[in-house]
Order: sequence, then structure tokens, then C-alpha cells
Amino acid sequence: MMNPKSETTTNLFPGVFFFCVLFLLLFVQPSEATTTKDSSKGQVKLQNHRLGSSVVFPVSGNVYPLGYYYVLLNIGNPPKLFDLDIDTGSDLTWVQCDAPCNGCTKPRDNQYKPNHNTLPCSHLLCSGLDLPQIKSCDDPEDQCDYEIGYSDHASSVGALVSDEFPLRLENGSTLRPHLTFGCGYDQQNPGPHPPPPTAGILGLGRGKVSISSQLSSLGVTKNVIVHCLSHNGKGFLSIGDELVPSSGVTWTSLALKPPSKNYKTGPAELLFNDKTTGVKGINFIFDSGSSYTYFNAEAYQAVLDLIRKDLKGKPFKDTKEDKSLPVCWKDKKPLKSVHDVKKYFKTITLRFGGSQKKGQLFQIPPESYLIITEKGNVCLGILNGTEIGLENYNIIGDISFQGIMVIYDNEKQMIGWIPSDCDKLPNVGQDDGGNLSEEEAYPRGFGLIGELFSGTDASRNKKDGEL
Repeated sequence: MMNPKSETTTNLFPGVFFFCVLFLLLFVQPSEATTTKDSSKGQVKLQNHRLGSSVVFPVSGNVYPLGYYYVLLNIGNPPKLFDLDIDTGSDLTWVQCDAPCNGCTKPRDNQYKPNHNTLPCSHLLCSGLDLPQIKSCDDPEDQCDYEIGYSDHASSVGALVSDEFPLRLENGSTLRPHLTFGCGYDQQNPGPHPPPPTAGILGLGRGKVSISSQLSSLGVTKNVIVHCLSHNGKGFLSIGDELVPSSGVTWTSLALKPPSKNYKTGPAELLFNDKTTGVKGINFIFDSGSSYTYFNAEAYQAVLDLIRKDLKGKPFKDTKEDKSLPVCWKDKKPLKSVHDVKKYFKTITLRFGGSQKKGQLFQIPPESYLIITEKGNVCLGILNGTEIGLENYNIIGDISFQGIMVIYDNEKQMIGWIPSDCDKLPNVGQDDGGNLSEEEAYPRGFGLIGELFSGTDASRNKKDGEL
């Protein structure tokens, strides 16, 4: 928990010295030295090699059929492992909480148990962050309640708590910073699809309550987020800037006016097969919490019309029998892979920054906007956002992030991307990377979806919400 900075400047050096010594004693634990291998050719050169400035998590998941990517994160002392959906579209991290819990998908043994560690409503991260409040803060010592809603109409109600987050940094040292997150005791999911079976959300938005912002405020990492999602169900997530390549990244500015806690870019032009569609001036939100990509009605219809025009005379027919997504096509025989059909589809490109020569291109190849369903049909993973209430918002989701490293640089107010092999976990201090093998890269819990998420015996009898 971070206290507000004091404006007093007298006796500064002794205070700083004491703080540094205290930080080293309490938070940094020595680790064994490691040897480095020789660099291999053709690998991305890392921009920074500062010790202790990044934490990297292996990622698991997929766009279809799971619909999310997640990491495993330890919380508490003794630590308890939670699987969290990585979400750059929201700020608050929360976990299902045994308070008891209503609407939780996890059994009670896999829920977080609060231990008199709620934050008061007068706390900085409760009172000053536009965090929706269930009730006003009449007594400064009352617990900080929250209610957060999502675009799919799901919601979580709970209280803010603070606890240890054991983290291993890239130099091998370990920290145990106290971070603030939500203890969610009432989950609602009125949508047509069942809720994701993960324990909660890892909020990585631009607000001060996000985990990346808190780690930055504590001086643990820079406020930079990197994710790389594989087509093969793997990937990695990094907080800090050590994995940012020194060259080859395409950068565009985040929109600063009006202020937004979303990763919203400036206006872009929509291209199809490198040709203009006539759709210009559309803003996009980069959101890893969204499974699919959403265009407003104008952009969506333009893309759909061009795809259907290209498919005339091809061996595909519209099918209404497959309800996986709104628009699907079937072949003469069931399909097994997007690679079987991608030659019939064109690349979609978003050109940010204006002119043809100076614009920054975000390319979405067919394998990053199509899925093959369990019925063997090919479906369009770009949806009409206007139809579901997103109005004029456009969202780039997980399906279009596959196979690229995406960088959210809150220090420079920029967002960047570069094609990458997301099946390999970059190794800071080594330029040869490392395969994401089941034995080495994925800690216990990865790949055990059925065992992790089966059943629930959580009580549904919530009392007054006090933890």
C-alpha cells in the first residue's frame, strides 16, 4: 500500500537512505546467479537490461472455443494461485472471494479468503479514481465497496483489499509488494454465454488502480505492458519495458483528449486488400479482455460486403445452422484449419496517422479474423459493435492480436506492435529466446481446464457485504 507523498523536503537524504535500506530488507530477496548463453542470430534485440525492472508471466488460452487468455498469479502469504483473464480494457483486478460468494464459478477452496485486510473508503485508490461506489463514504473507516460492469453486461460487486503479490523479476530476485485489488463476492453474468471459469480479472488499464500502475508507483517496474498471444494457445505477458524491442516496432499515439482510461488510438483509415474502403476517421480501443474484434456499423458492413464479393464463385455458402458467430460459411466438407481457407480471404489493414506514406499500418491477416468452429465451418471474428450497444466504438480484440507483440507504453503514451513468435518466451539477458514448453514455461494449473474449473460449492447466502 502506497501512502501519498509528503511535501516536506527537509532531511531528505536520510529519509531516502532509510527507505532504500528498508525496501531492500523487506522486499528484495537474493537469488542464485545464472549463466547466459551466447546470442543467436535473427532474434529481436532487447532495448533495456536494467535489473529488476520486468516481471514476465506465461499465458495460456485461445480465442475459440475458450474465448480468453489467462495467467496464473500468486496472491497472499502463504501464496495461493489464481487464474486471471488478462484485460487491458479495464483497471480493477479482482478475484472471486469467499465472503461468502454469490455467482462464483470456483469452489470455495479456490476462492480468495479475506483476512481483515479491506481498505477504508477514504483510501486514495478508493476515493480518487472514479471507481463506482455502491454507497457514499459517510464514515472514513467504512470498507471500500466497488461495483464494476463490463460491455457484455457482466458485473462484479465486492470490496477493495490489499495483500502480498509474490513476484519473481527477470534478474531472479523476488518481491512481495502489497497491491490493491477487488475481493468480488457477487458476480453476475446475464449474457447468453456462460461466464469464463477463471478466478477473476487482471486489470491492466490506464487507471491508477491497475496492477501495472501500482507496480510503477512503487518503483518496481515501468508502466509498460507487453503481451504476445499465440495461435497455438500459448504466449506471454510482461509488466515493465525489458521486452520492448529496440527496433522494428510500429508506434502510434494514444488519444489524450478527451482523457480516457482505455488504450484508445487516434483516427484510422480502413483498408481491404491494401485498397481504401472509404471508411476513415475511426478510433480503436486495444482490449485484450475482448475475444473478438468489433467494428462500428459502417466499417463492419464495408468489410462484410467486400468479403462476400470475394467469395462469389468460391466453394463457400452462408450457413445459419452454426450459431458460433453471426456470420459463418460452410465448405463442401468440414474444415480443420484456417490455413485451409485463408487464400480465399484478404488482409484487412488499419492505417493510423493519416497519409499513405507516413501512416502506421496494423495488419489483420485472415488467420487473425477468422475461426474454424467445432462443426468445421469458417466464421468471421469481426463483429458489429453497434448492434450490441458499443455505438461508435471500435475494439481490437484477442483474435487480431495473435502472432504479434503488442506494447502499451504508459510512460510515453504510445502503443506499438511487431510480428513475433509468441510460442517463444523472450529471455532477458539472452537473445536466443526460449520455447514455451509444458515442463519449463507453464507452472502447475496450465492445461488442466476441466480439473481447475469443475463445480462450485460456494454459498450463495450473502449477508450485508461486510468482509
